[in-house]
Amino acid sequence: MSLSFACWGYDRTEALRSGDVAIEGFDVELLSPDHRDIFDKMGSEQAFSAAEFSFCETVMHHASGNSPFVAIPAFMSKVFRHSFIYVNRGAGIKSPKDLEGKRVGVPLYTMTAALWQRGLLSDEYGVDCSTIKWVQGNLNGTGTHGNPTKIPPLLKPVDLEYSPDKSLNDRLIDGEIDAVMGAQTPIGKDHPAVGRLFPEFRAVERDYYVRTGLFPIMHLVAIRKDVHADNPGFAQALYNALNKSKSAALHKLGHTGANCVMMPFLAADLEEINGVFGGDPYCYGIEANRKTLETQIRYMVEQDYIAEAIPVEDIFLPVKEP
Repeated sequence: MSLSFACWGYDRTEALRSGDVAIEGFDVELLSPDHRDIFDKMGSEQAFSAAEFSFCETVMHHASGNSPFVAIPAFMSKVFRHSFIYVNRGAGIKSPKDLEGKRVGVPLYTMTAALWQRGLLSDEYGVDCSTIKWVQGNLNGTGTHGNPTKIPPLLKPVDLEYSPDKSLNDRLIDGEIDAVMGAQTPIGKDHPAVGRLFPEFRAVERDYYVRTGLFPIMHLVAIRKDVHADNPGFAQALYNALNKSKSAALHKLGHTGANCVMMPFLAADLEEINGVFGGDPYCYGIEANRKTLETQIRYMVEQDYIAEAIPVEDIFLPVKEP
């Protein structure tokens, strides 16, 4: 069987793409399309042997009892989501609690980013998200965000208003919605009518992590069940390679004499990252991420993605730490 692995072009997979790190024992075609294209093709067609994939979609498939996937605890994307909540300055939203009763845009209600945003608003600020009127649509264009018809449905449908003909960005600027949240930045972020809910988001997100230990996981690695059955060593080999590639990226990032990324204050940023995260902000594995994973599962139960909590160990294959 010809194997393929699709993942966006992250720094932590660069050594894998360049061939400096190999998936030992397997000949694997490495593909790097945009992660939204990966999600659409993996979700609708299972087009790849393994791929970066949505955490929420993977768990919803698992809970259905008929998932085409297994997963490994290599987390391709972790992102704090406070900074992706924007408000219309004329909507009277001065604090998170002011979101109650408002019209809030979201590209896809079930996306993992929105799960975390609703969860942290509830946990940290007491926001009753059930009072919010949700408007779903493409953030910076018309149409839909990805291919939402292929995602397992919520257990209790949410009353969504759809916005197929006008972007959420334009609706926010025009005051037709009061706020927007999701996984991307609206192109109108610098418009006078638009501002962040958390203007000092870096300090807020840092404090959030220091207090809670939570670094929201967006994407994991899903492997087709038939591929795993036919290639039982592939999951471990891929996990080992992803860890090696990430270690190579961290090492390269530390060469601040000639920065490998366009971040002028990289040395200071690395010192802060090392102090806050202990050297590896993107640690893989179940134990190192247990609190975050269990919090995500709790949010999925509270927000009607799944009926009951699933043990974290049931979601992932039992790979060994390299």
